[in-house]
Amino acid sequence: MEEKYGIDIDNAHPKAVALIPEEFFWDGVDELAPFGSDEGDTALAEYRHWRTINPTASSLECMRWVIESLGEMPMADYNATLPDREKIQAAIADEEYDDQYYIFTLDVTVIATGFAQLVDEGFIEPANKPYIRVAIDRQRIWAEVSGTPAFAEAYTANLNVLGRALQEA
Repeated sequence: MEEKYGIDIDNAHPKAVALIPEEFFWDGVDELAPFGSDEGDTALAEYRHWRTINPTASSLECMRWVIESLGEMPMADYNATLPDREKIQAAIADEEYDDQYYIFTLDVTVIATGFAQLVDEGFIEPANKPYIRVAIDRQRIWAEVSGTPAFAEAYTANLNVLGRALQEA
């Protein structure tokens, strides 16, 4: 069986389409959409590949792999203490710390991995929701402190939709 590639509303699970009808979510080139960045697109493809190899496994194992390999941290450290404005500002100011990678790339990958399950399977496993929530909350702050006001406003609007969908999924 050939693996799907990219985000495609026409082949998505109907529950995902009903839960997130907003156009940005289904845009494969919008950098502010979960699957529009290179990181999000890769996460979707990686989740799908992982699922073909692990058809009955808990998707929490995929999330663990993402956080521990990409974030280079124990999964337990990816928690509600991360979305802290002062910590994020300090990380951005630290020239030795790659916030683009360890905040943006990691969080976008966590978000896309979690929402990939919704797109393909129609739900988000409850065990993944706290990690996705951390990523969404940290991205809101990161956008406010690292980008222009217009960027922060547009990205935050999308993150708010994802937050609502996460809660309702």
